[in-house]
Amino acid sequence: MRLAAGAHTVRLGAFLLAGQFPGQSQAEALSAAVDYALACERAGFHSAWMAEHHFIPYGVCPSAMTFAAHVLGRTRRIQVGTAVAILSNRHPVALAEETALLDHLSGGRFHLGVGRGGPWVDLEVFGAGFARYERGFAETLDLLLRWLTSERVSAAGEFFSFREVTVVPRPATRPRPPVTVAATSPATAELAAARGLPLLLGMHMDDAEKAAMLASYAQVAAQRGDDPAQTPHLAAVLAYVADSRAEALAHLRAAMPQWLERGVGSYVSIDPGGRRCRDLHAYAERLLSIHPIGTAEQCAERLATTAERTGIRHFLLMVEGAGSRRRTLGNIARLGAEVIPRLALDTGVRR
Repeated sequence: MRLAAGAHTVRLGAFLLAGQFPGQSQAEALSAAVDYALACERAGFHSAWMAEHHFIPYGVCPSAMTFAAHVLGRTRRIQVGTAVAILSNRHPVALAEETALLDHLSGGRFHLGVGRGGPWVDLEVFGAGFARYERGFAETLDLLLRWLTSERVSAAGEFFSFREVTVVPRPATRPRPPVTVAATSPATAELAAARGLPLLLGMHMDDAEKAAMLASYAQVAAQRGDDPAQTPHLAAVLAYVADSRAEALAHLRAAMPQWLERGVGSYVSIDPGGRRCRDLHAYAERLLSIHPIGTAEQCAERLATTAERTGIRHFLLMVEGAGSRRRTLGNIARLGAEVIPRLALDTGVRR
């Protein structure tokens, strides 16, 4: 199958977790993630996006910004983003300054993705506190956006207050570098829509859930006068190519459940209301059922179907699910050689 260019044209990026799978050291997981980013550029991917996590082996990269800077320095064409920098743990001015710096040094190849994060122990360790997670996301995001679009900035809010200072350096990209917001709730989707920011939707959502989230977004965007159909939303999906769907499932089932159990199962919540633990084996099976897994044709069909149902045209492929460097590099190569052509991929780089 090959999709006609135009209505069905999509872009494929990589979603790199630097996951520490069973049998891997932390150093091996980080080294492998760098190799995967470089392989994605060689394979013709449009973008590569780095995740960040703290204190758990689900992902051993604690700074998506630092990782993105390293990958930008090792590549020449590919767009590089954060998926995501956890805004509740960071000072928005520091994050905005780093964004402006990477915008200059990369020639406009950097894309900032931010998220609220979760009610995890990170908030305690970094001193941000549960209150900022619970009600400070809008204030934090707005300060970050003001910094990226202004010459001088001051703040007088609940969580940030300082006298007016000069923005140095100002971003090279105007009106500002691209910013995307990860959303897992309609409230966050609506907050992003009110600011004209596209969404990054997570792997846990099926097509119906993605469409519902985008419908919440569209209502607010339309009130702003924006055309929701033109908003460049993104979605993270698990993707794996093999000679058959049975082979692909076997490779993923051999690695993912243990990794999820050690990784996601290690989150420590500080939510006073408590958090219900997810059945991680059931979660793994859900991911296998809703995402592009199987032959190249099956993967392309799945991506095309999601694009048709949701309007999303930029997918971030979690390519590491098989848990080994050899299989992941093979997966990236096959996605580039066999899936990208079927999707009539637009590999143009924004300048």
